[in-house]
Amino acid sequence: MALATLTARVDEYDKAAFDAFCSSVGLTSSAAINMYVKVVVRDRRLPFEVKQIDPFFSTANQNHLLKSIQQLEAGNGKAHELIEIEDE
Repeated sequence: MALATLTARVDEYDKAAFDAFCSSVGLTSSAAINMYVKVVVRDRRLPFEVKQIDPFFSTANQNHLLKSIQQLEAGNGKAHELIEIEDE
């Protein structure tokens, strides 16, 4: 099978650390990347979870919002004046 080249840019420190790790486990960087590619192709997914953590949707914040809504619905809210600021 013909080989193709895959080029990726990474931070110099990360590349050196990756090369050192691969060497310590008896692999070349190319072999490690090929293993990664094979796993992705075989499993049709990344071999780790990718997620963005948004603090708005955290359990603690959602509980706080629900409590605030319940307080407002029970008539325990306070009206405040809108404070407007000028753009600089």
